[in-house]
Amino acid sequence: MEDSSNKIKRLKKEKGAVILAHYYVNDEVQAIADYVGDSYYLSKLAVTVPEKVIVFCGVSFMGESAKMLSPEKTIIMPDLLADCPMAHMASAEKIAEVRAKYDDLAVVCYINSTAEIKKYVDVCVTSSNAIKIVKALPQKNIYFVPDENLGRYIARQVPEKNFIFNDGFCHVHDEIMSDEVEAVKAAHPNAKVLVHPECTLDVIDLADYVGSTSGIIEYATNSKDEEFIIGTEIGILYQLKQKNPNKKFYTVNAMQVCPNMKRITLEKVAFSLENMINQIEVDEPTRVQAVKSLEKMLELSK
Repeated sequence: MEDSSNKIKRLKKEKGAVILAHYYVNDEVQAIADYVGDSYYLSKLAVTVPEKVIVFCGVSFMGESAKMLSPEKTIIMPDLLADCPMAHMASAEKIAEVRAKYDDLAVVCYINSTAEIKKYVDVCVTSSNAIKIVKALPQKNIYFVPDENLGRYIARQVPEKNFIFNDGFCHVHDEIMSDEVEAVKAAHPNAKVLVHPECTLDVIDLADYVGSTSGIIEYATNSKDEEFIIGTEIGILYQLKQKNPNKKFYTVNAMQVCPNMKRITLEKVAFSLENMINQIEVDEPTRVQAVKSLEKMLELSK
């Protein structure tokens, strides 16, 4: 009987498909993917890959972004229930309220958000390009949605702007506690602390490096240090170990797991591709409005 990996390889050829996977999905899914990366890298790839069928191994906002940037392509999600709770922690009503209150305002939206919310914002950002983009905006006031932790981190890096924050968070990063980081650091005093900017500021203050998933991998790979404490979702460990087999990586706690990312399995990738199901659709009026923020992101981050 054909195993899932071989089945996926065969189906990719038959269907003319490409598989994109986020660093947070299961190891075996990253292993069969054609490209693995962070949300910024994958959103750019969705536009440039020649294949007309994309299997997006990640959560729903990623599939939506790919569909909006490449409406002519077929975007398949292995599991339509793989969603990002943070993506729903912003509201059109609150955006309208803030717009009414502040002049000279840009609504800056983390890519981890729904297509519906992207309709009401000025520009999207990812953790790897947010500082660059916010600095480039002419507006003095920045309403950052949906993630408060990332917003506060960017605000520190761009003190010349006035930030208004939204009450949203990623539970994986929000539950990494500073006392836990200190405890792991005490156990491994030579380890460098690498964290994602979705962590709280007290955790960020303990870090040797703060950056996106791709930034964390690059830092650990280029570093002469041998040990690292990783403050982001555990899926990143697969790429870290692949690129650095002789280095040691420690997590901060046992809660660094995104259950939604872990919904993506080899069996679901094979099944969705074989049957061409779970296709992402974004209605055209929403797409036309929402894609502007993504296109502006790609333009400003060049």
